[in-house]
Amino acid sequence: MTTTDATTPGAGARATADFWFDPLCPWAWMTSRWILEVEAVRDISVRWHVMSLSVLNEGRDLPEDYRAMMEAGWGPVRVVTAARLLHGEDVVLPLYTAMGTRIHPGGNKDFDVVVAEALAEVGLPADLAAAARSTTYDAELRASHTEGITRVGEDVGTPVVAFGDVAFFGPVVTPTPRGEAAGRLWDGCVLVAGTPGFFELKRTRTQGPVFD
Repeated sequence: MTTTDATTPGAGARATADFWFDPLCPWAWMTSRWILEVEAVRDISVRWHVMSLSVLNEGRDLPEDYRAMMEAGWGPVRVVTAARLLHGEDVVLPLYTAMGTRIHPGGNKDFDVVVAEALAEVGLPADLAAAARSTTYDAELRASHTEGITRVGEDVGTPVVAFGDVAFFGPVVTPTPRGEAAGRLWDGCVLVAGTPGFFELKRTRTQGPVFD
């Protein structure tokens, strides 16, 4: 099975949804909390993968403040990559949750502090923090990023969700739908994204992320 295959439900099996995230992105954070709700009300199991806004924006003409954010953004995603490779897939979600809770609802943009506290929270070695400034695992990070972004194209960002032969960017949503409302949104996303020739459904955002 490849990372983007889905298991046919039945006889206790759960279909697999693959989710690509960058810890830096507040909208990916919102969507990640949504898909955890989906996992509770639909017969799916989520696999977690990194992608990187820093990789996505390489070589682009960016405003100085955004460029600085992209430089800083290498740190958290590198640490998640190192943790996955050295300690297994099961650490990815708890580490992402520990980082994301600090970065987004917590508003902490000191990523050195975020990484150190998150590693301690999930019981991972403190020396993993050194990966934030190392290129040691960048090949694996880039491979994971490429696997996700090629499903949807270079003109979108994070998050990316893949479910069987269906893949899409988003949904961009706030606040996080809960319970059956989350399930209905999932049903709709899979339906429209699975329609041959369907590319876009969008409206202007009128508010920022609501971290509840």
